[in-house]
Amino acid sequence: MYRTTVRKIASNYNTLRVPKRTLSNDASAGISSTNSAKFNSEDEKLGMRNMIGQYDIAIVGGGMVGIAFACALSSMPLTKQLKVAIIDSNPALGRRDCIEKTDLPDPRVSTVTPATISFFKDVGAWDYVQQNRHAFFDKMQVWDYTGLGYTRYNARDVGKEILGCVVENKVLHASLLSCLQKSDFHKTIYPSRLTSMALQSHSKEVESKLPGAKLCDHGSFVKLDLSNGDSLFAKLVVGADGAKSYVRELAGLKTTGWNYSQNAIICTVEHNVENQCAWQRFLPTGPIALLPIGDRFSNIVWTMSPKESSERKTMNEDDFVKAVNHALDYGYGPHPQSSSVSNYGDRLSWLIADMTSSSKECFEVPPKVVKIASERMVFPLSLLHSNDYASNRVVLIGDAAHTVHPLAGQGVNLGFGDATVLSKVISDGISIGSDIGEISLLRKFEAERKPANIMMMALLDGFQKAYTVDFGPLNVLRAAAFHAAQFITPLKKNIISYATGEQKWPLFS
Repeated sequence: MYRTTVRKIASNYNTLRVPKRTLSNDASAGISSTNSAKFNSEDEKLGMRNMIGQYDIAIVGGGMVGIAFACALSSMPLTKQLKVAIIDSNPALGRRDCIEKTDLPDPRVSTVTPATISFFKDVGAWDYVQQNRHAFFDKMQVWDYTGLGYTRYNARDVGKEILGCVVENKVLHASLLSCLQKSDFHKTIYPSRLTSMALQSHSKEVESKLPGAKLCDHGSFVKLDLSNGDSLFAKLVVGADGAKSYVRELAGLKTTGWNYSQNAIICTVEHNVENQCAWQRFLPTGPIALLPIGDRFSNIVWTMSPKESSERKTMNEDDFVKAVNHALDYGYGPHPQSSSVSNYGDRLSWLIADMTSSSKECFEVPPKVVKIASERMVFPLSLLHSNDYASNRVVLIGDAAHTVHPLAGQGVNLGFGDATVLSKVISDGISIGSDIGEISLLRKFEAERKPANIMMMALLDGFQKAYTVDFGPLNVLRAAAFHAAQFITPLKKNIISYATGEQKWPLFS
């Protein structure tokens, strides 16, 4: 199952196809051959007018990953001199929203790893996060509905203080925006949408491979047309515009992926006690996660069938609270027995040289949910991976390049990893005089990020498939996996190091 997933996602990895040009469809983009001829004849007027509208980099998408990439550029000596455009119609980019710590938590949260926290500190955004609601956690418990096994993780197992931190997405986004606004970085925000994109060089119109599409070659820039009528030029276009990336579509970059026929329902819940642990239980229809968010609040991420999600979204609050507690407690099956697990560990003593502290911890029941503190939101789940991350003068990062199952909370961390690596690749390119939009430079970013992203995607897809099948022999194998992760110290340490971003590969790297 795991190998099949890797083969599907990585089928094109060893043969990176480099499009010769960036595609622009006349029907949707509004660029005709007449307009192209007009543009060619007005070369200096449109391309170089007082350098207005001409940029080194255009970032399409001003979400967390796009703004994180801009912050990364602003934090390095060689890239902070670049002229950058950020294109996004989200009005939040043009204002400074006041986030009150006393507000109820938003249900849209992210679990950021220690590696991501280090990135935020490096770019100067973490202080803002610390001034708002966030919740560090140093323990995690994972188990399934069969009651055959469980695994406890503790940051002390790898000599760390935390496993991660749960933060509202609006806080992460605002922290990055605040960091960017305070810098002297040359950036311009365009509150608009991208409508078309064409590669410009040598005043020559070129036929594209798509029916009805043409390219206008005119200088070493990409011409971007916006919904408000503006046009701008950039040496490099960075697509950070999410899973339905229009940059990816215009660039003609193909994808591999599938829908899971599952939805996730998310919401904020309240307890009578503080929750300081991350909990995840695998149920027959998918996992349910309970993540601490601080101030006796937690975040629920519950995967289920589309039909179930519709029912649970509309059921009354009391019934939903009962359903959540049922799913996190005795619902669907018994609790794992700590005593039998301990005995199992004793029988494996020959394999266990030095048990971690969490290996001796008993199974615990999560704190009861007493109230729903937000609206319930539902979204469909899918896996999507771009076969190529880069073409000439175009590169994809974040969900535009890869979308994963949320069961381990790794999606945005992969995106921040992309932002970090791409900014460093561009800085290294500038240091040796490279053109930042050349495919040879962008391939270095792809070569580093694609294998790591594929590995994480394959692991998450494998977990999703393995834990949605109720089959006796497979249940036993899953139980053995829980026991192995609980008691085999080197395995547990590697799992923690990989999940927290401290280690590039999952096993013994």
